[in-house]
Amino acid sequence: MARAATTRNPLVIAATALVVVAAAAAGWGGWERYDAAHDDAASYAQARDAALAAGEQAVQNMNTLDHRTLEEGLDSWEESTTGDLHRQLVEGRDAFAKQIEAAKTVSTAKVLSGAVTELDERAGRAGVMVALRVTVTAPKGDPAVKESRMLGTLTRTPEGWKLSALGQAPVGSTAG
Repeated sequence: MARAATTRNPLVIAATALVVVAAAAAGWGGWERYDAAHDDAASYAQARDAALAAGEQAVQNMNTLDHRTLEEGLDSWEESTTGDLHRQLVEGRDAFAKQIEAAKTVSTAKVLSGAVTELDERAGRAGVMVALRVTVTAPKGDPAVKESRMLGTLTRTPEGWKLSALGQAPVGSTAG
């Protein structure tokens, strides 16, 4: 008789129902988390975000140089690049350093916005477009400020994404 009383007790029935609902919710939540962690879209988004962050930083580095800290700036250029672009920078470093030392200029860049234009994870290549504001200060005169858009090609290396090509984005309309 005591057994019949406990199985019909509304508190026992409610507690059992809550346990079943909690177990089902935990199972569903675990499955959703597993599914999201193994989703190709999430992996692609992470790769895209990593490429964009590296691309923006590399383009900013390539547009920032101070004659007073020239060696560090040129080292930053080399650390941001790979492939032919890296080779060109290394080979032209001495001549470029002499030009900057003679001009005594300071250029600083600020990224305004950026976007990944293409991403091929398998090939380890990505394209970025970065809008930036570059301020060039010469020893005499007012600083010159220019806004521009740069197109960069990134290559994935063991150290991460690095610039393998950089150029000015075309300006103007292609319509008409």
